[in-house]
Amino acid sequence: MTYIAKPKLHHRDIPTNALGFTHRDYEGRISTLCAGCGHDSISAALIQACFELSIEPHRVAKLSGIGCSSKTPDYFLGQSHGFNSVHGRMPSVLTGANLANRDLIYLGVSGDGDSASIGIGQFAHAMRRGVNMVYVCENNGVYGLTKGQFSATADKGSKSKTAVNHDAPIDLVSMALVLGASFVARSFSGDKKQLVPLLKAALSHRGVAVLDVISPCVQFNNNPQSTKSYDFVRAHNEAVNRIDVIESKAEITVDYAPGEVVTVHQHDGSLLKLSKLQADYDPRDRAKAMAYLQEHHARGEVVTGLLFLDPEAEDLHAALGTTKLPLNQLGERELCPGSKALAAVNDSYR
Repeated sequence: MTYIAKPKLHHRDIPTNALGFTHRDYEGRISTLCAGCGHDSISAALIQACFELSIEPHRVAKLSGIGCSSKTPDYFLGQSHGFNSVHGRMPSVLTGANLANRDLIYLGVSGDGDSASIGIGQFAHAMRRGVNMVYVCENNGVYGLTKGQFSATADKGSKSKTAVNHDAPIDLVSMALVLGASFVARSFSGDKKQLVPLLKAALSHRGVAVLDVISPCVQFNNNPQSTKSYDFVRAHNEAVNRIDVIESKAEITVDYAPGEVVTVHQHDGSLLKLSKLQADYDPRDRAKAMAYLQEHHARGEVVTGLLFLDPEAEDLHAALGTTKLPLNQLGERELCPGSKALAAVNDSYR
């Protein structure tokens, strides 16, 4: 695969943050996703959030699994640490890295297939363990890389070009609430005004912060019955080969006030109804958050905003009582204290 690097040159008067970094210092390679993909909007929001927080890029470790969403870490924070893991296994790899070096800021990027299907067990245990991480799920309801099969988050009754989904959807936000996540939010890739602040809050949170972002697939999930779609024109040649033409479309964006319900008209004529949380919504009650989600789901509304926050949350290191010094910085003296120390440990269990 050929990668096109962005030019390093920029205007000398380009704005900088508190560290002297420019917006360009938080960018990555040029995206190879479909034109108009919501995932690119999420990447742009992450770049903006890290720029505004004045995060040193080298302090961030970004990890992903497999899928369109898992390609996106290459498109932001090019000067940070990165690891593209196995399908559905990002949380366990990130947990190991976090235990080895607690000083880094851990950003896990996944998708609805990577998280809600093959990786659902990994997702569940990362939530209950309280790994100090930001877990971003770029949720479009389909498997984009394998040509648009339904994912586990696809709505029941959704129609593709060849099938109808008869299975009930998995709601990762509800799961995160049940499993004990201490920061739970949902947003829409086309609502940058909401998404950037949520990302900034998640990056500042201690504990597991889950952000489910509805990110429409412009190529495959373009049917009127789906709540996660943009229409996309797909052309092909039936001669000696088949060619897919990805045509550029304008990104759909929204701007609406807290407490407002807005209907987004999509390219295919279908409607996406979004409900933003009231300004006086209290995100500290887990049970009320779950009830609120179910109430609005019954109305066919997708609730966005900060749904739950535990301001007193602890992370995995606090639960395990690990040393304040990162494990990867411990020397032989600390790791091998000798036979007397081992005997003392054994005696403590007798």
